[in-house]
Amino acid sequence: MTKFLLALHLIFAVFAVGPLVHAATTAGRGIRKADAAATASSARMLRIYGIASALVIISGIVLMYRSRSGEYGIQGYSALSVYRGPPHFGEFSQTWIWLSIVLWALAIALVLFVLVPTLNRATKLIAEGETVGALTGRVAGAGGVVGVLFVVIVVLMVYRPGQ
Repeated sequence: MTKFLLALHLIFAVFAVGPLVHAATTAGRGIRKADAAATASSARMLRIYGIASALVIISGIVLMYRSRSGEYGIQGYSALSVYRGPPHFGEFSQTWIWLSIVLWALAIALVLFVLVPTLNRATKLIAEGETVGALTGRVAGAGGVVGVLFVVIVVLMVYRPGQ
């Protein structure tokens, strides 16, 4: 069951976070081209994938608790021990886990409270024939920060500092 949960966690990361980061980092293109359909599409994708990215967090928490529960017999043995007991994926007290969750929350806040409203505003302004050049910097900057935050999360997940 642990391997299934790990696979599910990685699948959610690839198919929810990947499109989210892509949409966040390319959303400014619709504003630069004054394309209302593109900005509306970007806002919709960011909203959907931002919410779907919670599945990565949920599956990671379930995986962490499942690996601690002694599913394979003896609780507390790591995958690197002599006894091949349950793999231990971490605890909330470890820096790489709580910091990853904080960074994810920050990224999603940027997506849902900065990018999506700005893109919706741009869509409305473009439809009314107004200029939206002033919004390009906000969208490009926030999208870039979201991309960097998810890169940092991946680095934390791979290197697990403090473990």
